[in-house]
Amino acid sequence: MRRDIFQAIADPTRRGIIALIALQAMTPNAIAENFNTSRQAVSKHLRILTECELVKQEQQGREIYYSLEIEKMKEIDQWLEQFRNIWETQFNQLDKVLTKLKNQKK
Repeated sequence: MRRDIFQAIADPTRRGIIALIALQAMTPNAIAENFNTSRQAVSKHLRILTECELVKQEQQGREIYYSLEIEKMKEIDQWLEQFRNIWETQFNQLDKVLTKLKNQKK
C-alpha cells in the first residue's frame, strides 16, 4: 500500500522526526535517542517517511544518515496555503468588526 505525505505527518513521532532532521542529517540511533521508543520503532517511522519521500537516506561509511526532503514538504505547504487564505480573510473581517466596535465606544 502506498502511503501519502498526509498519512506520514499524521503521527506525532514522525512529525518529531521531521523536526529533528530539518536541522541536520541524523542516523537512526541519534534520532531514537530523542524519543522514548525503541530503535526498531524509529526505523519503522523512518521507513514510512522514506516511502512518502519526505526524508532521504545517504550512506556515509557504515552509517546511514536521514535528512529532510524539502521539495516534498512544499507539497504540504501548498495544500495548507488554501486554508491560510481563508484564515487570513476571516481574521481581516474580525479585525474590521473589532475596529468598528472600538470606534463605537468612543
